[in-house]
Amino acid sequence: MRSLQGKIILVYLALAALAVGLSLLALLELNRMATKVHATGQVAEFFDTTLEVRRFEKNHFLYAQPEDLAENRRFTARALELLERDPATFADLVGEPAVAVLAGDLRRYTERMAALAARPEDEGLAAEVRALGKAIVTAGEGLAQLKRQSLREALEAHQRNLLVSIAVVVAVLALAGFLLARWVTRPLQVMEARMEAVARGSLTRLEPDVRERELASLGRAFNHVLDELDRRQRTLVRSEKLASLGTLLSGVAHELNNPLSNISTSAQILTAEPEAEAGFQRELLDDIDRESQRAARIVRSLLDYTRDRGFRRRQVNLADLVDETLRFLKTRRGPDVAARIEIPAEIKVAADRPRLQQAMVNLIGNALDAMGERGELSILARRGQARRAGLGGGDGFPPGTPVVDILIADTGPGIPEEVLPRIFDPFYTTKPVGQGSGLGLFIVHQVMEEHGGWIGAENLATGGARFHIRLPEGSPGANENANEGKP
Repeated sequence: MRSLQGKIILVYLALAALAVGLSLLALLELNRMATKVHATGQVAEFFDTTLEVRRFEKNHFLYAQPEDLAENRRFTARALELLERDPATFADLVGEPAVAVLAGDLRRYTERMAALAARPEDEGLAAEVRALGKAIVTAGEGLAQLKRQSLREALEAHQRNLLVSIAVVVAVLALAGFLLARWVTRPLQVMEARMEAVARGSLTRLEPDVRERELASLGRAFNHVLDELDRRQRTLVRSEKLASLGTLLSGVAHELNNPLSNISTSAQILTAEPEAEAGFQRELLDDIDRESQRAARIVRSLLDYTRDRGFRRRQVNLADLVDETLRFLKTRRGPDVAARIEIPAEIKVAADRPRLQQAMVNLIGNALDAMGERGELSILARRGQARRAGLGGGDGFPPGTPVVDILIADTGPGIPEEVLPRIFDPFYTTKPVGQGSGLGLFIVHQVMEEHGGWIGAENLATGGARFHIRLPEGSPGANENANEGKP
């Protein structure tokens, strides 16, 4: 398996090699430019020297002073020295033959000036001296122009090389950035997105398509954490269900007390009056049978709630389910809490009854806890068609879909606005420590997703909170076994 560290080291080594190469190239360029500048200085000095030769030549013709002739000789010797000391510098400009001709002209000029000093009246010799001086100055000027042009071309070439080097650096940096993004950033972004999904409650495993050892190891560690979170979440969900079961058991105990009391009373009457009329005995026995069936229904509801089985969608009468849930939660209802129930008797939903009841237990129980000793609980339901989004955003239902809307509202303190968007996140609770696991509303949200429904929440302007459940209305036959076997 390839190593991400090795790839990063390879990229840095490539960048280091590029930096070293460009540095060496820059040093070579600077050395070449320094040579060019030095050569240009020599040519410029040669040209200036020829000008001095010409100037003192003219002074000698005008004033015939020995000092001018001496200076002329000195500068002529200096020009010849510059030409012979570094002939390659001059040969690069005009070639060796031209340099040899120029050197010969300087020597002849020296000879003719010496001869002219001995025969100043020789006009022919003077004319030859002037012609040689002019040729020397013209040649020096030409050399200076060629050298300046050569230096200018060298500078332009240096600028082009610098631009090419910058372009190469930019291209290599872009390639390095692309490779690092492909090898490092993109897999990490995928993991970041998955971690955000985990924070929202979705425990989706990471399947990174990478061959780098470090990222693969990080992916395995991340998946291990997800598996552990999933295991612990299932454990906590079971604990939450057991807590709800404890609430139901308390309600069931009170619910069973009435039919059992009636059965006990009827049995005592039959025992105390064995000679009673047959009709009266039959009436007592019917009461015992009716109350026994009532107790059996209560126990059956409890067994359905606690049985661990697959998801099974059936027709559920919503009014009966809510009425039964309220009876089970009777012990959590404050003495001055009124209940307003407006659910048409004909409304039925295709649902898994125990799971839908668990959602109702959590929502209604939270509402009762929020209100405390006094308040009003309202549960409304109506049938209709999805025309717009529910509370808090889109509900995913196409317009025209037959739905059942359930509104559960209380007159408690409401939900703080800053936590309202997070109330369905797992392990998030506003209750004091030890009084809530943070999984109640998360489980409600999961139940709604299992049913293909939606849930939202809002605070009422008059005070309190309201939960809006939207379930699809329809025959259970189409989806009866769609989720069979789900845990």
